[in-house]
Amino acid sequence: MKQSFTYWSFADKGLSVEELIKSAAEIGYDAIELLDEEYFDLTKKYNLAIASHRAHGSLTQGLNRRDYHSDILKEFEANLKIAEQWKIPNLICFSGNRNGISENEGAEITAEGLRKMALLAESAGVTLILELLNSKVDHPDYQCDTTSWGVKVIELVASPRVKLLYDIYHMQIMEGDLIRTIQNNHPHFAHYHTAGNPGRNEMNETQEIFYPPIFKAIKNTGYEGYIAHEFIPTSDTRVGLKAVFEMCQQSLG
Repeated sequence: MKQSFTYWSFADKGLSVEELIKSAAEIGYDAIELLDEEYFDLTKKYNLAIASHRAHGSLTQGLNRRDYHSDILKEFEANLKIAEQWKIPNLICFSGNRNGISENEGAEITAEGLRKMALLAESAGVTLILELLNSKVDHPDYQCDTTSWGVKVIELVASPRVKLLYDIYHMQIMEGDLIRTIQNNHPHFAHYHTAGNPGRNEMNETQEIFYPPIFKAIKNTGYEGYIAHEFIPTSDTRVGLKAVFEMCQQSLG
């Protein structure tokens, strides 16, 4: 297992982009993700991979509406070229908001949209990861807000290059029962995000998710991909990045 972090949650927190990337590399991180393309060259300078990028832009206008499929496919094709060029293994997809659509219909249309993208992803060796987000606090009405709904979509698509992004923070808010969910559904998970809850801040004694056994549970599934830390630091950015990196390393033994 490799450790990554999301650029957006650490941006403008007291470090320049180059200082942030340099600091992460010195700590021992393997990758960064959701980085603005203008900064990609810095990853080469500091020998960091790019773990994920967006397949398309909008979280709310997503794959559960056929009206959006054409535009999403165009965005995806452009971002797939970027992924191939920079050897980015994962492109993140979003279901979009329900806006009155039923769970079954939304799942079927989302799978239909992903099937249009899957063959291209398979040819490129890139994995499309449909992100699980909470609709209770951060993303009201977002449809892919439970593991069961996400798994249904993945099973409908039936492609080795279409999986789920299991976001531990978001799924703690929606479902809890994190370790059992990982154990029962890990074949459908291709990427993991972390953060503390409540508040989406540091993963320490101030919040309710105890991460060491979760990291061990992920490791025990045989997972060899990235765990990406997506928390918003409340104090020194370097200290926060280092603390979670070391906690994860210690948990993995």
